[in-house]
Amino acid sequence: MTAVRTENNLILVNRAGLPTRYGSFRIVSFAGGGQEGEHVALVKGRVTGEKDVLVRIHSECLTGDVFGSRRCDCGEQLDAALRRIGKAPKGVLLYLAQEGRGIGISNKVAAYHLQDHGLDTVEANEALGFPADSRNYGFAAAMLKILGVRSVRLMTNNPQKISELQRHGIKVTKRIPLEVEANPANRQYLRTKREKLAHLID
Repeated sequence: MTAVRTENNLILVNRAGLPTRYGSFRIVSFAGGGQEGEHVALVKGRVTGEKDVLVRIHSECLTGDVFGSRRCDCGEQLDAALRRIGKAPKGVLLYLAQEGRGIGISNKVAAYHLQDHGLDTVEANEALGFPADSRNYGFAAAMLKILGVRSVRLMTNNPQKISELQRHGIKVTKRIPLEVEANPANRQYLRTKREKLAHLID
């Protein structure tokens, strides 16, 4: 298969079928673009040349997505997004290799330690010398362009994802909230998202 390149050198590496408990998808892997790690997309139905495709941009969260951490809402958001896409005629979930808001798993664990001693998520990242959020959504826009998606209905509470997609040439025709129920372990985390990162959370 010939690799597909975009303007920022992100490369489509491989693709295959992926039956899941949410339905049948195609999994597409990407690499390059000046970042370590590999990104993947789960694609439901035909999306090439399509408008208003249901899309979720999800940053890797080992603790939440795999281990079921209650400190965040990531795993529950991933589950909810895949359920919605699985029921839709077409959709895309982009899974970005941007663990810990872009600081990596080791630094994320260090940030957890600081949070255990009273800092919130933003304060912990900054205490370690990182921005509050280091993620880059230009990768997501490039992935969507490679897949041929023309515009999206985006499942997100994060306005930065909307502005970054549109800045990189992907039109967002609708924002679909993706809120999950808070629990005692993540209530402060969600409050910090809303108050310090401007996430659209009730």
